[in-house]
Amino acid sequence: MKLLTKTLLMSLLLIGAPVMAGSGHSHDADGGHSLAPVSSDEAVNRASKKVKQLADAGKIDATWSDVKAASVEQKSYAKGPEWVIIFKNDKVSDTSKQTLYLFFSPDGHYIAANYTGN
Repeated sequence: MKLLTKTLLMSLLLIGAPVMAGSGHSHDADGGHSLAPVSSDEAVNRASKKVKQLADAGKIDATWSDVKAASVEQKSYAKGPEWVIIFKNDKVSDTSKQTLYLFFSPDGHYIAANYTGN
């Protein structure tokens, strides 16, 4: 009897699991799971927002908050193409940290940021 009860309970749990993966979340263009490529303008827009987030969080100097993108291009790497958006900030005293590179997937998802471009 115990075996039958456990089997029925496990069956109910397994049957109910797919129901939990329903439409309770969004897949919008701003932060969703879209696979459509974004334009260079949209890549710059997303990168500018990310720079502000990084500055507000104290991960980069606060002077980056209002810096506009200097350039944008799509580069090919071993894992595929990526948008590379470059920001320049002369207000940063450390010259090695005056150029900030942000990397986004072709569909606009943030990948990384660094000062080397690698």
